[in-house]
Amino acid sequence: MDGNLVLPFILATFLGGFVSGFSGFAMGLVVSGIWLHIIQTAALIAGYGLLTQGYGIAKLRHELRWQDIWPLTLGTAIGIPIGVMLLTHINPTYLRFGVGVLLVLYATYSLARPPIKPMKIGTPADVAIGISNGLLGGLTGLGGIISTISCQWRGWSRDKQRSVFQPVLFAAFVIISLAQLVAGSYTAETVKLYGIGLPFMVAGIWIGFKLYGTINDDTFRKAVLILVLLAGVSLIASASGLMPVSQSRN
Repeated sequence: MDGNLVLPFILATFLGGFVSGFSGFAMGLVVSGIWLHIIQTAALIAGYGLLTQGYGIAKLRHELRWQDIWPLTLGTAIGIPIGVMLLTHINPTYLRFGVGVLLVLYATYSLARPPIKPMKIGTPADVAIGISNGLLGGLTGLGGIISTISCQWRGWSRDKQRSVFQPVLFAAFVIISLAQLVAGSYTAETVKLYGIGLPFMVAGIWIGFKLYGTINDDTFRKAVLILVLLAGVSLIASASGLMPVSQSRN
């Protein structure tokens, strides 16, 4: 990497870690806006995704309940490869634009109204939600948006939400990382960049999680919706040719 690009790289890495520490997701969404102009991002985002999600899982391990996690995780694992295969049959530009519009409308509407009444979602529905989550991830790179939104629908506390959608995201990053490894995407340069950014990513995660500990459930709900809104805007922008396209942006 050119020496002049090191500063923006580590700044984006720190900010990505901070947002992930605070919200539990969206690291890739934050870093890709800068990284896409510097480096090939997909393998690096997947590698850091394992770190950010693993950290959150460790911090919230007291809330973990396997019966809440496995249906979404199973569905996501099924959906990701199907989504990737569908890319050869679907126009990705129209798809990104359409999904982006839906996310913007959903987030805007949800921010403008009080929280909905908590929903009870059964195991079969959770598996279906997970498949949709994985499909969207395979098609657009946003592999945790639907599972994150579904956790809000249940009226759970912020800790409970993160204790479910972060393990789902971790599983998604495992699948993506293995695919990247098989494809030979983890080069010596990728490992070098990972090492350069690692302390800044860890610092960002730590500070973000500290700030997360100071907010209440409603503030967390709004923060997640704002990030969903930004995810929608990023999809619309990429579909419109206003920014490059990246995968693995959660």
